[in-house]
Amino acid sequence: MAETSILIVEDDRNLAGLLKYNLEKAGYGCIHAASGEEALDELQRHAVNLVLLDIMLPGIDGFEVCRRIRQNVQWSDLPIVMLTAKGEEIDKVFGFELGIDDYVVKPFSPRELNLRIRAILKRDRRNRSNVQEVLRSGGIELDIGRHEATLDGRPLVLTLMEFKLLALLMKRKGQAQTREVLLSDVWDVDKSINTRTIDTHVTRLREKLGDAGRFIRTVRGLGYKFDENGDNLNES
Repeated sequence: MAETSILIVEDDRNLAGLLKYNLEKAGYGCIHAASGEEALDELQRHAVNLVLLDIMLPGIDGFEVCRRIRQNVQWSDLPIVMLTAKGEEIDKVFGFELGIDDYVVKPFSPRELNLRIRAILKRDRRNRSNVQEVLRSGGIELDIGRHEATLDGRPLVLTLMEFKLLALLMKRKGQAQTREVLLSDVWDVDKSINTRTIDTHVTRLREKLGDAGRFIRTVRGLGYKFDENGDNLNES
């Protein structure tokens, strides 16, 4: 198998075959799963570098597969590209809220898909190479290279996007970040995606941080910032 392996989760055998052909031609190793359950089984058996995930699947759908991947510590930072025949914004927003890295709407060109996959894998390798960066503030510690989070010395279970969002806010401590900037720098998408995605993740992140959630402060009319000074979540 090639060094970089992709799990294709697609119940349409013809499309799966076409995807496999084009990705192998681009130098990737491919594993195919025709259902959500089969995909989770394949992840148990094989180490893969990225999941290409269809939404409409027999049994559990792509959204549920994504949720289970993100809830598993072993796979929580595994890049996911979602395939969908649905172009409605609600599907895109929901996917990003679950922690996907990118989405491609059917029909799509093999070249576009390959470019998106290459960009995600390049970013993922770059993030993993920064093994010595550790962020500490307010009892929170993030080991960027190991993708590990602790709160007051206890393990903190975060999804990939929650981890990336918290890391960015901590790196830019004290600096207000607009929702559009967060979408661009954390999700790598532009403002065409509804910014309530950010608000949803901040709410969940604050809940997981407990008392330390107050350090993520809302800057009214703008966005958010990480600030250990003060107890209020909101600023005028």
